[in-house]
Amino acid sequence: MVKISFQPPAAGLKEEKDGAASCGVKAETFLPQDAEEQPLPVQSRRSSLSRMCYLTMILLLLLLGLILTSMYIYRYFAITGSSLTYSENLFHCGVIYQDHSYSQLRGQLELHEDVKIYLEEDYEQIKIPMPHFGESDPADIIHDFQRGLTAYHDIALDKCYVIELNTTIVMPPQSFWELLINVKKGVYLPQTYIIQEEMIVTEHITDMDQLGSFIYHLCRGKETYRLKRRTSRRHIHRRAAENCHHIRHFENIFVVDTAICQKL
Repeated sequence: MVKISFQPPAAGLKEEKDGAASCGVKAETFLPQDAEEQPLPVQSRRSSLSRMCYLTMILLLLLLGLILTSMYIYRYFAITGSSLTYSENLFHCGVIYQDHSYSQLRGQLELHEDVKIYLEEDYEQIKIPMPHFGESDPADIIHDFQRGLTAYHDIALDKCYVIELNTTIVMPPQSFWELLINVKKGVYLPQTYIIQEEMIVTEHITDMDQLGSFIYHLCRGKETYRLKRRTSRRHIHRRAAENCHHIRHFENIFVVDTAICQKL
C-alpha cells in the first residue's frame, strides 16, 4: 500500500506565504519614506527656472523703459525751461521819476535801460542808452553778487570804474527779476523818485583777473579805475577842482544818480 503525503509542499508554501507577507509589510512600512525622499522630476525644475528667467527679463525691460522715458521727459523740460528762463531774463524797461532840481523845467523825467538778469550766475547786466537829456552818460553796468563788485563802463569816456557792491541800493537778481516780471516787459514802473551817490576815483587797476570773468569781459582793453564812496557832501570850492560824470540807472524801485568824480 502506497501512502502519499502533501506536508512538505504545504510547509514550503507556508514559508513562501510568510515570506511574501513579511515582505509586504516591509513594503507598506517604507514606501511613504521612499516617496518623500524621491527627487523632483528634471522637467519640473526646468519649467520653474524658465518662468523665473522670463519674469526677470520682463522686469528688466520695464525698468529700462522707465529709465529711458524719465531721461526723455527730463531733457524735454530742461531744454524748454532753459529757453523760457532765458527769454524771461531779458527786459526793456522804462521808469518815470521826478527830480526836484529839474522839476521846474522838465516836470516828469523818463529813464530807459535794457536789463539782463542771470539767476544761476548771480549777476545783473544793465545797458543804458543815450538819454534824452544831457545830465547822464550812456553806460554798461554789471553787478556781480558772487564777487561783491559793481563795474560801470562809461561809454562816453570809454573807461571802466569798479567799486564794492552796494546791496542797500542794488536788488539781488532774484528780487529784481520778480519786480520786473510783475510790471511786465516794456511797461513803465510806477512813478518813483531819485537818490544820489558820489564816487571818487582812487587808483588805476592793472590786474583785471581779480575782478572776475564778467567784469573782465566788460572792461577788457579799457582804462579801469577803482572807486570809493564819498560819505560827506562836497563843498563848493571842491566842485571846481573835480570833473564829475553822472550815470543814472535803476536796480530797485527808485532811480540812482551815480556821480563819478576825478580830481583835475
